Amino acid sequence: MEVMGKKKVLAISGSTRAQSANLNYIRAISDLAAGHFSVSLFEGLMNIPPFNPDDDTDDPPEVIKDFRNQLKEADGILICTPEYAMGVPGTLKNAIDWTVSSMEFSKKPVALVTASLSGLKGHAALLETLNVIESKITSATSLVISFAKTKVSGDGKITDAATLEEVHKLISAFSVMMNENQANI
Repeated sequence: MEVMGKKKVLAISGSTRAQSANLNYIRAISDLAAGHFSVSLFEGLMNIPPFNPDDDTDDPPEVIKDFRNQLKEADGILICTPEYAMGVPGTLKNAIDWTVSSMEFSKKPVALVTASLSGLKGHAALLETLNVIESKITSATSLVISFAKTKVSGDGKITDAATLEEVHKLISAFSVMMNENQANI
């Protein structure tokens, strides 16, 4: 879906903290990408019930219908997440599990930013999941930001020059991917 010529991106923070570095990175990306696409934040991660295949029917819980609709309406999905215990945060993985049978991520452009102390193992695990569910993700739309808290301010400004350059590259690649995806529909 395009809004006044701009692509619409749904951002999902894998952190449930109210003042997380990941939310600051989403704010930074939203500001930096303003000329390319608009970003709206999915705010219902904590409301998603534990995945239960018995409830994954044509009539799932309302919160799941809403989540799936927001994913469907977006031209792309931005995930910005920490790494927890060398893996994917449980609430984020749970939300993604609710989309496996309904395939909202299938062929959908995805940008993944893992912003954490290290992030490498959690990033690799989430990439595996995103590839299995057929999301469109490339190395150019995937970024690990280690020591993340030291590279972004509380008001959503990236303070590290190398990180800022990498984020600009990710935004550009993600924008191109969404445009190409739209052209192929």
